[in-house]
Amino acid sequence: MALKKAEREALKLKYDGRCAYCGTELGKTWHADHFEPCRRDIESYRGPDGHFRLRSVGGGRPEANVIENFMPACAPCNISKSAYTLESWRNYLQKQITYLNNYSKKYRMALAYGLIAETGAEVVFHFEKVKREDN
Repeated sequence: MALKKAEREALKLKYDGRCAYCGTELGKTWHADHFEPCRRDIESYRGPDGHFRLRSVGGGRPEANVIENFMPACAPCNISKSAYTLESWRNYLQKQITYLNNYSKKYRMALAYGLIAETGAEVVFHFEKVKREDN
């Protein structure tokens, strides 16, 4: 679904011009993300490089392609979220620290030198924080 200019502007302002997920300020290039994925059947598989990937194995969900199902998102969040459901993506993000500890020497060095700190924080999206503040 192609959003009209006015719809796109209203969507951008839904969270005061911020990404619904990470809260970063949206610039000129931002994405209109489908909150509930339009693709129904997704499976993960290990690619030739050894990393896990997602692929569609079923038909689409045209009922999810409506304005009410869109969220303003920065490009990195929308690309990372891909066709994940919100909870699946949250779980994926939560596992990134383990992944970095297991596979990134640079991350482990930065951690060892105190350049970064692991907080153990849960993944809470910007739109969830906004909802809490409104209540």
